[in-house]
Amino acid sequence: MRDLIVAVDIGTGSARAGVFDRAGALLERAEQPIAMNRPRENVAEHDSEDIWRAVCGAVRAACAAAGTAAERVAALGFDATCSLVVRDREGSQLAVSGGEDRRWDTIVWLDHRALDEADFCTATQHPVLDHSGKVMSPEMQMPKLMWLKRHQPEQWASAGYFFDLADFMTWKATGSTGRSRCTITSKWNYLAHEQDGWREDFLDRIGLPDLRKRGTLPNETIPVGAPVGHLSERAAAELGLETGCVVAAGMIDAYAGTLGVLGQFAGEPRALERQLALIGGTSSCVVAFSREKKFGFGMWGPYYEAVLPGLWLVEGGQSVTGGLLDHIVRLHSAGGEPTPATHQRIVTRIRELRALEGDDFAARLHVLPDFHGNRSPLADPHGLGVISGLSLDATFDSLCRLYWKTCVAIVLGIRRVIDELGECGYALETLHVTGGHLHNPLLMELYSDVTGYRVVVPKTSDSVLLGTAMAASVAGGLHPDLAAAGKAMHPGGEERPSDPARRAFYDREYRRFLALYRHRDELEKIV
Repeated sequence: MRDLIVAVDIGTGSARAGVFDRAGALLERAEQPIAMNRPRENVAEHDSEDIWRAVCGAVRAACAAAGTAAERVAALGFDATCSLVVRDREGSQLAVSGGEDRRWDTIVWLDHRALDEADFCTATQHPVLDHSGKVMSPEMQMPKLMWLKRHQPEQWASAGYFFDLADFMTWKATGSTGRSRCTITSKWNYLAHEQDGWREDFLDRIGLPDLRKRGTLPNETIPVGAPVGHLSERAAAELGLETGCVVAAGMIDAYAGTLGVLGQFAGEPRALERQLALIGGTSSCVVAFSREKKFGFGMWGPYYEAVLPGLWLVEGGQSVTGGLLDHIVRLHSAGGEPTPATHQRIVTRIRELRALEGDDFAARLHVLPDFHGNRSPLADPHGLGVISGLSLDATFDSLCRLYWKTCVAIVLGIRRVIDELGECGYALETLHVTGGHLHNPLLMELYSDVTGYRVVVPKTSDSVLLGTAMAASVAGGLHPDLAAAGKAMHPGGEERPSDPARRAFYDREYRRFLALYRHRDELEKIV
Protein backbone atom coordinates (compact mmCIF):
# COMPACT_ATOMS: atom_id res chain seq x y z
CA MET A 1 0.00 0.00 0.00
CA ARG A 2 1.47 3.35 -1.05
CA ASP A 3 0.52 5.70 1.79
CA LEU A 4 3.67 7.76 2.51
CA ILE A 5 5.37 10.77 0.93
CA VAL A 6 9.04 11.67 0.68
CA ALA A 7 9.77 15.39 0.44
CA VAL A 8 13.16 16.89 -0.42
CA ASP A 9 14.22 20.48 0.31
CA ILE A 10 17.43 21.72 -1.33
CA GLY A 11 18.75 24.80 0.39
CA THR A 12 21.88 26.87 -0.04
CA GLY A 13 24.16 24.58 1.93
CA SER A 14 22.37 21.26 2.33
CA ALA A 15 19.71 18.87 1.07
CA ARG A 16 17.06 17.67 3.52
CA ALA A 17 14.66 14.77 3.12
CA GLY A 18 11.61 13.93 5.20
CA VAL A 19 9.15 11.04 5.28
CA PHE A 20 5.54 12.10 5.87
CA ASP A 21 2.26 10.31 6.30
CA ARG A 22 -0.96 11.54 4.69
CA ALA A 23 -1.87 13.46 7.88
CA GLY A 24 1.30 15.54 7.63
CA ALA A 25 3.23 13.87 10.44
CA LEU A 26 7.00 13.92 9.87
CA LEU A 27 8.17 10.39 10.62
CA GLU A 28 11.89 11.01 10.12
CA ARG A 29 14.23 13.42 8.39
CA ALA A 30 17.87 13.41 7.28
CA GLU A 31 20.26 16.02 5.94
CA GLN A 32 23.37 16.01 3.75
CA PRO A 33 25.69 18.96 2.99
CA ILE A 34 26.18 20.25 -0.55
CA ALA A 35 29.30 21.90 -1.92
CA MET A 36 29.60 25.50 -3.08
CA ASN A 37 32.37 27.11 -5.13
CA ARG A 38 33.04 30.79 -4.32
CA PRO A 39 35.98 31.74 -6.57
CA ARG A 40 35.39 35.50 -6.31
CA GLU A 41 32.99 38.14 -5.05
CA ASN A 42 29.40 37.83 -6.25
CA VAL A 43 30.06 34.39 -7.76
CA ALA A 44 28.64 31.18 -6.28
CA GLU A 45 28.35 27.81 -8.00
CA HIS A 46 27.01 24.35 -7.21
CA ASP A 47 27.83 20.94 -8.64
CA SER A 48 24.44 19.47 -9.61
CA GLU A 49 25.71 15.90 -9.41
CA ASP A 50 26.92 16.60 -5.88
CA ILE A 51 23.41 17.86 -5.08
CA TRP A 52 21.87 14.70 -6.52
CA ARG A 53 24.23 12.53 -4.46
CA ALA A 54 23.32 14.49 -1.33
CA VAL A 55 19.62 14.09 -2.09
CA CYS A 56 19.99 10.35 -2.61
CA GLY A 57 21.89 10.03 0.64
CA ALA A 58 19.32 12.09 2.56
CA VAL A 59 16.36 10.15 1.13
CA ARG A 60 17.94 6.80 1.90
CA ALA A 61 18.85 7.89 5.43
CA ALA A 62 15.40 9.32 6.18
CA CYS A 63 13.63 6.22 4.88
CA ALA A 64 15.97 3.95 6.83
CA ALA A 65 15.44 5.92 10.04
CA ALA A 66 11.66 5.76 9.56
CA GLY A 67 11.77 2.07 8.69
CA THR A 68 9.97 2.94 5.47
CA ALA A 69 9.70 0.21 2.86
CA ALA A 70 10.10 1.51 -0.68
CA GLU A 71 6.75 0.06 -1.75
CA ARG A 72 4.94 2.35 0.72
CA VAL A 73 6.18 5.60 -0.86
CA ALA A 74 3.44 6.96 -3.12
CA ALA A 75 5.11 10.19 -4.18
CA LEU A 76 8.35 12.14 -4.12
CA GLY A 77 8.43 15.94 -4.14
CA PHE A 78 11.26 18.43 -4.57
CA ASP A 79 11.69 22.05 -3.65
CA ALA A 80 14.88 24.01 -4.20
CA THR A 81 16.47 27.42 -4.35
CA CYS A 82 16.11 29.24 -7.67
CA SER A 83 19.55 28.19 -8.90
CA LEU A 84 20.29 27.73 -12.62
CA VAL A 85 21.55 24.33 -13.87
CA VAL A 86 23.24 24.17 -17.29
CA ARG A 87 23.66 20.91 -19.21
CA ASP A 88 24.95 20.14 -22.69
CA ARG A 89 22.96 18.51 -25.49
CA GLU A 90 23.74 15.03 -24.16
CA GLY A 91 22.59 16.02 -20.69
CA SER A 92 26.12 16.11 -19.27
CA GLN A 93 27.49 18.81 -16.98
CA LEU A 94 28.68 22.08 -18.50
CA ALA A 95 30.77 24.47 -16.40
CA VAL A 96 29.00 27.84 -16.17
CA SER A 97 32.31 29.72 -15.83
CA GLY A 98 34.17 27.67 -18.43
CA GLY A 99 37.36 25.78 -17.79
CA GLU A 100 38.12 22.08 -17.70
CA ASP A 101 36.31 21.35 -14.42
CA ARG A 102 32.82 20.73 -15.76
CA ARG A 103 31.22 19.93 -12.42
CA TRP A 104 30.44 23.54 -11.43
CA ASP A 105 27.41 23.65 -13.70
CA THR A 106 24.98 25.54 -11.49
CA ILE A 107 24.76 29.29 -10.77
CA VAL A 108 23.52 29.61 -7.19
CA TRP A 109 20.49 31.82 -6.51
CA LEU A 110 22.57 34.33 -4.52
CA ASP A 111 25.15 34.74 -7.30
CA HIS A 112 25.17 38.39 -8.46
CA ARG A 113 27.55 38.12 -11.42
CA ALA A 114 24.77 39.28 -13.76
CA LEU A 115 24.22 42.76 -12.30
CA ASP A 116 24.87 44.50 -15.63
CA GLU A 117 22.53 42.14 -17.44
CA ALA A 118 19.82 42.70 -14.84
CA ASP A 119 20.19 46.47 -15.29
CA PHE A 120 19.86 46.00 -19.06
CA CYS A 121 16.60 44.10 -18.58
CA THR A 122 15.26 46.83 -16.30
CA ALA A 123 16.18 49.51 -18.81
CA THR A 124 13.99 47.88 -21.48
CA GLN A 125 10.90 48.82 -19.45
CA HIS A 126 9.19 45.87 -21.09
CA PRO A 127 5.67 45.15 -19.77
CA VAL A 128 6.80 41.72 -18.61
CA LEU A 129 8.67 43.53 -15.83
CA ASP A 130 5.36 44.63 -14.33
CA HIS A 131 5.38 41.16 -12.80
CA SER A 132 8.87 41.66 -11.35
CA GLY A 133 8.27 44.91 -9.49
CA LYS A 134 9.42 46.80 -12.64
CA VAL A 135 13.02 45.87 -11.84
CA MET A 136 14.96 42.78 -12.85
CA SER A 137 16.94 41.12 -10.08
CA PRO A 138 20.29 39.41 -10.80
CA GLU A 139 18.87 36.50 -8.80
CA MET A 140 16.39 35.76 -11.60
CA GLN A 141 17.28 33.42 -14.44
CA MET A 142 17.16 35.75 -17.47
CA PRO A 143 20.13 37.92 -16.40
CA LYS A 144 22.15 34.81 -15.56
CA LEU A 145 21.38 33.32 -18.97
CA MET A 146 22.32 36.61 -20.64
CA TRP A 147 25.62 36.57 -18.73
CA LEU A 148 26.30 33.01 -19.87
CA LYS A 149 25.69 33.89 -23.53
CA ARG A 150 27.77 37.09 -23.36
CA HIS A 151 30.71 35.84 -21.32
CA GLN A 152 30.82 32.11 -22.12
CA PRO A 153 29.71 31.86 -25.77
CA GLU A 154 31.30 28.42 -26.20
CA GLN A 155 29.34 27.10 -23.24
CA TRP A 156 26.19 28.67 -24.60
CA ALA A 157 26.74 27.04 -27.98
CA SER A 158 27.20 23.64 -26.29
CA ALA A 159 24.15 23.97 -24.05
CA GLY A 160 21.11 21.76 -24.54
CA TYR A 161 19.21 22.16 -21.27
CA PHE A 162 18.60 24.98 -18.83
CA PHE A 163 16.86 24.07 -15.60
CA ASP A 164 15.69 25.75 -12.47
CA LEU A 165 17.17 23.53 -9.78
CA ALA A 166 13.82 21.99 -8.75
CA ASP A 167 13.10 21.15 -12.40
CA PHE A 168 16.55 19.63 -12.74
CA MET A 169 15.70 17.33 -9.85
CA THR A 170 12.47 16.13 -11.46
CA TRP A 171 14.34 15.61 -14.75
CA LYS A 172 17.03 13.66 -12.95
CA ALA A 173 14.37 11.58 -11.20
CA THR A 174 12.11 10.88 -14.18
CA GLY A 175 13.84 11.84 -17.42
CA SER A 176 10.98 14.25 -18.18
CA THR A 177 11.87 17.77 -19.36
CA GLY A 178 8.53 19.10 -18.08
CA ARG A 179 8.85 22.35 -16.15
CA SER A 180 6.96 23.46 -13.07
CA ARG A 181 4.60 26.41 -13.32
CA CYS A 182 5.94 27.49 -9.93
CA THR A 183 9.56 27.81 -11.06
CA ILE A 184 9.04 29.07 -14.62
CA THR A 185 6.44 31.69 -13.69
CA SER A 186 8.34 33.13 -10.75
CA LYS A 187 11.93 32.98 -12.02
CA TRP A 188 11.84 32.92 -15.85
CA ASN A 189 9.46 35.80 -16.69
CA TYR A 190 6.88 33.34 -17.97
CA LEU A 191 3.33 34.75 -17.87
CA ALA A 192 1.14 31.85 -16.83
CA HIS A 193 -2.01 33.97 -17.11
CA GLU A 194 -1.51 34.47 -20.85
CA GLN A 195 -2.23 31.96 -23.60
CA ASP A 196 1.41 32.00 -24.69
CA GLY A 197 3.43 32.46 -21.53
CA TRP A 198 6.75 33.19 -23.22
CA ARG A 199 7.05 36.78 -24.46
CA GLU A 200 9.19 36.34 -27.55
CA ASP A 201 9.57 40.11 -28.02
CA PHE A 202 11.16 40.33 -24.56
CA LEU A 203 13.52 37.45 -25.30
CA ASP A 204 14.49 39.17 -28.56
CA ARG A 205 15.06 42.48 -26.76
CA ILE A 206 17.48 40.97 -24.24
CA GLY A 207 19.37 38.95 -26.83
CA LEU A 208 17.95 35.52 -26.07
CA PRO A 209 15.79 34.69 -29.11
CA ASP A 210 17.24 31.17 -29.10
CA LEU A 211 16.67 30.55 -25.39
CA ARG A 212 13.76 28.16 -25.62
CA LYS A 213 15.35 25.97 -28.27
CA ARG A 214 18.75 26.10 -26.62
CA GLY A 215 17.38 25.24 -23.19
CA THR A 216 14.67 22.75 -24.22
CA LEU A 217 12.00 24.90 -22.60
CA PRO A 218 8.41 23.75 -23.24
CA ASN A 219 5.41 25.91 -24.09
CA GLU A 220 3.27 24.55 -21.25
CA THR A 221 4.04 24.25 -17.55
CA ILE A 222 2.98 21.74 -14.91
CA PRO A 223 0.95 23.10 -11.97
CA VAL A 224 1.88 22.49 -8.34
CA GLY A 225 0.35 19.23 -7.17
CA ALA A 226 0.48 17.59 -10.60
CA PRO A 227 2.77 14.68 -11.47
CA VAL A 228 5.79 15.00 -13.76
CA GLY A 229 6.17 11.24 -14.13
CA HIS A 230 7.34 8.12 -12.29
CA LEU A 231 10.84 7.43 -11.04
CA SER A 232 13.15 5.99 -13.66
CA GLU A 233 14.79 2.66 -12.87
CA ARG A 234 18.16 4.30 -12.34
CA ALA A 235 16.83 7.08 -10.10
CA ALA A 236 14.74 4.63 -8.09
CA ALA A 237 17.82 2.49 -7.47
CA GLU A 238 19.92 5.48 -6.42
CA LEU A 239 17.22 6.86 -4.12
CA GLY A 240 16.30 3.49 -2.64
CA LEU A 241 12.71 3.79 -3.89
CA GLU A 242 10.62 2.08 -6.58
CA THR A 243 9.53 3.03 -10.09
CA GLY A 244 5.91 3.04 -8.93
CA CYS A 245 6.66 6.25 -7.00
CA VAL A 246 5.19 9.38 -8.62
CA VAL A 247 7.35 12.51 -8.85
CA ALA A 248 5.52 15.79 -8.32
CA ALA A 249 6.20 19.09 -10.08
CA GLY A 250 8.97 20.96 -8.28
CA MET A 251 8.62 24.12 -6.24
CA ILE A 252 10.69 27.14 -5.23
CA ASP A 253 11.71 26.54 -1.62
CA ALA A 254 10.10 29.67 -0.20
CA TYR A 255 6.83 28.86 -1.95
CA ALA A 256 6.89 25.34 -0.57
CA GLY A 257 7.24 26.90 2.88
CA THR A 258 4.36 29.21 2.06
CA LEU A 259 2.14 26.25 1.21
CA GLY A 260 3.31 24.56 4.39
CA VAL A 261 2.10 27.39 6.63
CA LEU A 262 -0.83 28.75 4.60
CA GLY A 263 -2.12 25.56 2.99
CA GLN A 264 -4.80 25.29 5.67
CA PHE A 265 -6.46 28.35 4.07
CA ALA A 266 -6.15 27.17 0.45
CA GLY A 267 -9.85 26.41 0.22
CA GLU A 268 -10.86 29.74 1.80
CA PRO A 269 -9.61 32.54 -0.48
CA ARG A 270 -11.09 35.36 1.63
CA ALA A 271 -9.30 34.15 4.74
CA LEU A 272 -6.15 33.36 2.77
CA GLU A 273 -5.89 36.96 1.57
CA ARG A 274 -5.44 38.12 5.18
CA GLN A 275 -2.47 35.81 5.81
CA LEU A 276 1.22 36.48 5.19
CA ALA A 277 3.96 33.86 5.18
CA LEU A 278 7.50 34.70 6.28
CA ILE A 279 10.12 32.11 5.36
CA GLY A 280 13.36 33.08 7.06
CA GLY A 281 16.67 31.35 6.40
CA THR A 282 19.81 32.49 4.59
CA SER A 283 17.49 35.05 3.01
CA SER A 284 13.93 36.04 3.94
CA CYS A 285 10.78 35.91 1.83
CA VAL A 286 7.33 37.25 2.67
CA VAL A 287 4.55 35.84 0.51
CA ALA A 288 0.87 36.70 0.13
CA PHE A 289 -1.99 35.59 -2.12
CA SER A 290 -4.86 37.44 -3.74
CA ARG A 291 -7.77 36.71 -6.06
CA GLU A 292 -6.91 39.78 -8.13
CA LYS A 293 -3.51 40.82 -9.43
CA LYS A 294 -2.01 43.66 -7.39
CA PHE A 295 1.20 45.27 -8.55
CA GLY A 296 3.85 46.98 -6.46
CA PHE A 297 7.30 48.41 -7.14
CA GLY A 298 10.05 46.16 -5.87
CA MET A 299 7.71 43.21 -5.33
CA TRP A 300 8.18 39.92 -7.16
CA GLY A 301 4.90 39.11 -8.85
CA PRO A 302 2.01 38.99 -9.00
CA TYR A 303 2.50 35.49 -10.40
CA TYR A 304 -0.56 33.58 -11.56
CA GLU A 305 -0.91 30.05 -10.15
CA ALA A 306 2.68 29.95 -8.96
CA VAL A 307 1.33 27.78 -6.12
CA LEU A 308 -2.46 27.70 -5.84
CA PRO A 309 -4.92 27.39 -8.73
CA GLY A 310 -6.72 30.58 -9.72
CA LEU A 311 -4.75 32.78 -7.30
CA TRP A 312 -2.01 35.35 -7.67
CA LEU A 313 1.12 35.25 -5.52
CA VAL A 314 3.31 38.20 -4.57
CA GLU A 315 6.67 38.10 -2.81
CA GLY A 316 8.80 40.64 -1.04
CA GLY A 317 12.09 39.76 0.50
CA GLN A 318 15.58 40.38 1.77
CA SER A 319 18.54 38.89 -0.09
CA VAL A 320 20.48 38.06 3.03
CA THR A 321 19.31 37.72 6.65
CA GLY A 322 20.51 34.57 8.38
CA GLY A 323 23.52 34.83 6.10
CA LEU A 324 24.04 38.42 7.26
CA LEU A 325 24.15 37.37 10.92
CA ASP A 326 26.78 34.77 9.99
CA HIS A 327 28.71 37.49 8.17
CA ILE A 328 28.60 39.80 11.20
CA VAL A 329 30.01 37.04 13.39
CA ARG A 330 32.84 36.41 10.92
CA LEU A 331 33.47 40.11 10.42
CA HIS A 332 33.99 41.00 14.07
CA SER A 333 37.35 40.28 15.70
CA ALA A 334 35.57 38.64 18.65
CA GLY A 335 33.43 36.44 16.41
CA GLY A 336 35.02 33.60 14.47
CA GLU A 337 33.17 30.76 12.79
CA PRO A 338 29.37 31.26 13.07
CA THR A 339 28.49 27.84 14.49
CA PRO A 340 25.17 27.25 16.26
CA ALA A 341 27.06 27.29 19.55
CA THR A 342 28.57 30.69 18.74
CA HIS A 343 25.17 32.12 17.86
CA GLN A 344 23.73 30.74 21.10
CA ARG A 345 26.54 32.25 23.14
CA ILE A 346 25.88 35.64 21.56
CA VAL A 347 22.12 35.39 22.11
CA THR A 348 22.62 34.48 25.78
CA ARG A 349 24.94 37.44 26.37
CA ILE A 350 22.56 39.82 24.56
CA ARG A 351 19.79 38.81 26.94
CA GLU A 352 22.06 39.52 29.90
CA LEU A 353 23.10 42.92 28.55
CA ARG A 354 19.54 43.94 27.71
CA ALA A 355 18.46 43.02 31.24
CA LEU A 356 21.24 45.21 32.62
CA GLU A 357 21.03 48.19 30.26
CA GLY A 358 17.42 48.19 29.09
CA ASP A 359 16.71 50.49 26.14
CA ASP A 360 20.19 51.98 26.43
CA PHE A 361 21.65 48.74 25.09
CA ALA A 362 23.27 49.56 21.70
CA ALA A 363 21.08 52.67 21.55
CA ARG A 364 23.43 54.67 19.30
CA LEU A 365 24.20 51.80 16.94
CA HIS A 366 22.18 51.57 13.74
CA VAL A 367 22.34 49.17 10.79
CA LEU A 368 20.98 48.97 7.25
CA PRO A 369 20.95 45.27 6.28
CA ASP A 370 21.50 45.66 2.51
CA PHE A 371 24.91 43.97 2.46
CA HIS A 372 23.83 41.95 -0.62
CA GLY A 373 21.57 44.58 -2.14
CA ASN A 374 17.95 45.42 -1.38
CA ARG A 375 15.41 43.01 -2.86
CA SER A 376 12.26 44.73 -1.53
CA PRO A 377 10.91 47.33 -1.56
CA LEU A 378 13.77 49.32 -3.17
CA ALA A 379 14.63 46.65 -5.75
CA ASP A 380 18.24 47.83 -5.70
CA PRO A 381 20.72 44.97 -6.18
CA HIS A 382 23.54 47.55 -5.97
CA GLY A 383 22.51 48.65 -2.48
CA LEU A 384 25.04 48.43 0.32
CA GLY A 385 24.83 47.87 4.03
CA VAL A 386 25.48 50.62 6.56
CA ILE A 387 26.68 50.48 10.16
CA SER A 388 26.49 53.75 12.10
CA GLY A 389 27.76 54.23 15.62
CA LEU A 390 30.96 52.18 15.87
CA SER A 391 33.65 52.75 18.46
CA LEU A 392 37.07 51.22 19.14
CA ASP A 393 35.48 48.58 21.35
CA ALA A 394 36.49 45.15 20.00
CA THR A 395 35.22 43.03 22.90
CA PHE A 396 32.74 40.21 22.72
CA ASP A 397 30.12 42.57 24.16
CA SER A 398 30.62 44.92 21.21
CA LEU A 399 29.93 42.00 18.88
CA CYS A 400 26.75 41.32 20.84
CA ARG A 401 25.64 44.93 20.38
CA LEU A 402 26.25 44.79 16.64
CA TYR A 403 24.52 41.40 16.34
CA TRP A 404 21.48 42.70 18.22
CA LYS A 405 21.09 45.79 16.08
CA THR A 406 21.55 43.70 12.94
CA CYS A 407 18.63 41.54 14.10
CA VAL A 408 16.61 44.71 14.70
CA ALA A 409 17.50 46.01 11.23
CA ILE A 410 16.47 42.74 9.56
CA VAL A 411 13.03 42.88 11.16
CA LEU A 412 12.62 46.60 10.54
CA GLY A 413 13.24 45.73 6.89
CA ILE A 414 10.46 43.14 7.05
CA ARG A 415 8.17 45.77 8.56
CA ARG A 416 8.92 48.04 5.62
CA VAL A 417 8.10 45.27 3.14
CA ILE A 418 4.80 44.60 4.92
CA ASP A 419 3.99 48.31 4.87
CA GLU A 420 4.58 48.36 1.12
CA LEU A 421 2.31 45.36 0.64
CA GLY A 422 -0.37 47.30 2.48
CA GLU A 423 0.11 50.18 0.06
CA CYS A 424 -0.41 47.69 -2.78
CA GLY A 425 -3.81 46.74 -1.40
CA TYR A 426 -3.05 43.66 0.69
CA ALA A 427 -5.16 43.73 3.88
CA LEU A 428 -2.99 41.48 6.02
CA GLU A 429 -3.67 40.47 9.60
CA THR A 430 -1.51 37.51 10.56
CA LEU A 431 2.17 36.71 10.00
CA HIS A 432 3.04 33.00 9.82
CA VAL A 433 6.76 32.48 10.43
CA THR A 434 8.78 29.43 9.47
CA GLY A 435 12.31 28.47 8.45
CA GLY A 436 15.64 28.65 10.20
CA HIS A 437 14.75 31.89 11.99
CA LEU A 438 12.54 29.86 14.31
CA HIS A 439 15.78 28.86 16.04
CA ASN A 440 16.80 32.47 16.72
CA PRO A 441 14.82 33.74 19.75
CA LEU A 442 15.88 37.34 19.13
CA LEU A 443 14.37 37.41 15.64
CA MET A 444 11.21 35.68 16.83
CA GLU A 445 10.73 38.22 19.61
CA LEU A 446 11.30 41.06 17.15
CA TYR A 447 8.88 39.72 14.53
CA SER A 448 6.10 40.10 17.09
CA ASP A 449 7.15 43.37 18.69
CA VAL A 450 8.45 45.28 15.65
CA THR A 451 5.68 44.44 13.17
CA GLY A 452 2.81 44.59 15.64
CA TYR A 453 1.12 41.78 13.72
CA ARG A 454 -0.38 38.65 15.15
CA VAL A 455 2.46 36.14 14.71
CA VAL A 456 1.75 32.42 14.39
CA VAL A 457 4.43 29.74 14.52
CA PRO A 458 3.52 26.31 13.10
CA LYS A 459 3.95 23.27 15.32
CA THR A 460 6.75 22.07 13.08
CA SER A 461 10.12 23.52 12.17
CA ASP A 462 9.95 21.81 8.78
CA SER A 463 7.20 23.75 7.03
CA VAL A 464 9.19 23.88 3.78
CA LEU A 465 9.41 20.09 3.69
CA LEU A 466 5.76 19.91 4.73
CA GLY A 467 4.63 22.15 1.86
CA THR A 468 6.53 19.98 -0.59
CA ALA A 469 4.92 16.91 0.94
CA MET A 470 1.47 18.51 0.58
CA ALA A 471 2.01 19.05 -3.14
CA ALA A 472 3.45 15.54 -3.60
CA SER A 473 0.51 14.00 -1.74
CA VAL A 474 -1.83 15.41 -4.38
CA ALA A 475 0.38 14.20 -7.24
CA GLY A 476 0.45 10.75 -5.65
CA GLY A 477 -3.31 10.58 -5.19
CA LEU A 478 -3.32 10.67 -1.38
CA HIS A 479 -5.39 13.88 -1.40
CA PRO A 480 -7.69 15.17 -4.15
CA ASP A 481 -6.32 18.71 -4.33
CA LEU A 482 -4.08 21.24 -2.58
CA ALA A 483 -6.92 22.62 -0.45
CA ALA A 484 -7.67 19.17 0.92
CA ALA A 485 -3.99 18.42 1.49
CA GLY A 486 -3.44 21.75 3.22
CA LYS A 487 -6.30 21.18 5.62
CA ALA A 488 -5.49 17.54 6.33
CA MET A 489 -1.74 17.93 6.76
CA HIS A 490 -1.38 21.26 8.59
CA PRO A 491 -0.02 20.69 12.11
CA GLY A 492 -1.60 23.73 13.74
CA GLY A 493 0.24 26.69 15.18
CA GLU A 494 0.90 28.73 18.29
CA GLU A 495 0.39 32.46 18.54
CA ARG A 496 3.22 34.64 19.79
CA PRO A 497 1.78 37.81 21.34
CA SER A 498 3.53 41.13 20.87
CA ASP A 499 4.43 43.40 23.76
CA PRO A 500 2.38 46.62 23.39
CA ALA A 501 4.77 48.39 25.75
CA ARG A 502 7.52 48.03 23.14
CA ARG A 503 5.53 49.58 20.29
CA ALA A 504 6.61 53.19 20.82
CA PHE A 505 10.25 52.15 21.15
CA TYR A 506 10.28 50.24 17.87
CA ASP A 507 8.29 52.95 16.12
CA ARG A 508 11.16 55.27 16.97
CA GLU A 509 13.69 52.70 15.76
CA TYR A 510 11.73 52.46 12.51
CA ARG A 511 11.87 56.22 12.00
CA ARG A 512 15.63 56.11 12.51
CA PHE A 513 15.86 53.18 10.10
CA LEU A 514 14.07 55.15 7.37
CA ALA A 515 16.19 58.21 8.13
CA LEU A 516 19.35 56.17 7.66
CA TYR A 517 18.09 55.16 4.21
CA ARG A 518 17.56 58.83 3.35
CA HIS A 519 21.07 59.70 4.52
CA ARG A 520 22.58 56.85 2.53
CA ASP A 521 20.72 58.08 -0.54
CA GLU A 522 21.93 61.62 0.08
CA LEU A 523 25.55 60.46 0.25
CA GLU A 524 25.16 58.47 -2.98
CA LYS A 525 23.90 61.57 -4.81
CA ILE A 526 26.72 63.92 -3.81
CA VAL A 527 28.88 64.71 -6.85
